[in-house]
Amino acid sequence: MLTKLIIYFAYFLKSSPKYRNTKLFFYNILENKLSRRKAHFDILMVGLIVLSIMFILYDVEHTASVMTGYFEQAIIVIFACEYLLRLWVYSDTHIIILEEHDKSLYLNIKFSFFQALKKAVFKKFEYILSPFAIIDLLAILPSYRQLRILRIFLIFRLFKLLRYSNSTKLFSDILASKRFELLTLLIFTCLLVFIASVSVYIFEYPDPNSNIKSLFDAFYWAIVTMATVGYGDVIPHTTGGKLAAILLILPSLGVLSFFTSLLISAFNEKLPELRESRVFAELEHYKNFIIICGYGRVGQEIAKQLSNDKQKFIIIDKTEYHVEMARKQNFLAIQNDASNNEVLLSAGICRGASTVLCTTGDDVTNVYVTLTSRHLNKNIRIISRTDRLENVNKLYQAGANHVIRPFEIAGMLAAEYLGQPVAFEAISGILQNQTEIAMETILVSEGSALDNRQIMQLALAQNKLTLLGVISANPIHLKHKNKYQVKEQHFYFNPDPEFILRYGDILVVFGRKYSVDHFRDQTEQNRLLSRKSL
Repeated sequence: MLTKLIIYFAYFLKSSPKYRNTKLFFYNILENKLSRRKAHFDILMVGLIVLSIMFILYDVEHTASVMTGYFEQAIIVIFACEYLLRLWVYSDTHIIILEEHDKSLYLNIKFSFFQALKKAVFKKFEYILSPFAIIDLLAILPSYRQLRILRIFLIFRLFKLLRYSNSTKLFSDILASKRFELLTLLIFTCLLVFIASVSVYIFEYPDPNSNIKSLFDAFYWAIVTMATVGYGDVIPHTTGGKLAAILLILPSLGVLSFFTSLLISAFNEKLPELRESRVFAELEHYKNFIIICGYGRVGQEIAKQLSNDKQKFIIIDKTEYHVEMARKQNFLAIQNDASNNEVLLSAGICRGASTVLCTTGDDVTNVYVTLTSRHLNKNIRIISRTDRLENVNKLYQAGANHVIRPFEIAGMLAAEYLGQPVAFEAISGILQNQTEIAMETILVSEGSALDNRQIMQLALAQNKLTLLGVISANPIHLKHKNKYQVKEQHFYFNPDPEFILRYGDILVVFGRKYSVDHFRDQTEQNRLLSRKSL
């Protein structure tokens, strides 16, 4: 009966949105590195730890006040609640029980509640025995004033500060990556210290002038000597003791050198990750930024223009040369695969990023990046580049909002405007960042001087303007050539002179700014005059 009740309760927890949301809330606060709540919680905990240490240090030389005692008890309650909450969110006991229950039903065997509970408890002990969990537990002990000896655990409150530092976690990962080498070195070091301690104790203890009177003194001497500190307070006097010192010093140099080389090697391997963590930390302060995936020729031009416009962006590229080039220009850049979920999540695709630009030179990569981006964020804007016509539909199907074919656009411009100096002056001006050159849109208003007019009647040449194309959703234009679908509309590139504009069409023109403004003003004046005449 009890087993059925527990299984029923486990199913209830699994299907309860309130329980699931509550656990997710505390997970975001305690463990989710991408959550802003965690950052605020970490700052709060660091402040509480520093205050608690200050109060404990004050008590060393002063009589403890009632207020100090209350504050200490409040701190211990907060630490204990944090410990229990971390233990709770570490694993789902009800999920483990249900998995064992479903397995027994599938195999048609008797369900063993004890076996399921054992697995759940072992999973919790996995967290309890982790280094940070042990530090959290020991950090609570200094608060028990009845046992003053427990104040030695005050140092674990200092260690607890390390939990809230990303750099410290990264350093622990660095050490963990060299676990085997460090363990081997530790065993050799312990053996060396043991041999040296026993040897010097045997030689020095009988000598009345020696200050090594216990095995602990010998151990202390061996540690100080091996670390090349050399305080000089404990030194060997006998010939045997001095010989033991010589035999200890020589391998100690090798141990220190080996340990240093291990750390340097590990840091070199983790250096890209250290750089990424710095970039991601800086991204936390950005809002409405752009993710550029690929820093080739197209990506470089886009980054330059965005930088000129004071736009915030981050560059992701797999090529070391491209990333180094971006960093030399003081751009935020990481060397990684943009099609990886974790990379895009860390880059802020779900928090702050407004647009993803897929600008790599490989269409397949752009498709993968587009798929990944759309999967992670349903609402983000995705603009992708492609070099081949047959990949356009694939990118739209993958989730791209806009697809650009740079080489085809360049070819069309060269073919259509060959021999037209005004057009090339405008294009050249835009590419060279000449501020007087502009590319702008002009809306065809109902009843305006542009409505129901042919392109050749617009006097664009007299205004020193070049028509790039017309954007329209009007089905009457579908008979024209050189059309490209843009969402529910079509872009008619360099339309024929007989092209008749309709209400709602948008002209895309470029030329000098004052030419565009003059043409727009003329159009508006004609519209107002026609209204007055009516």
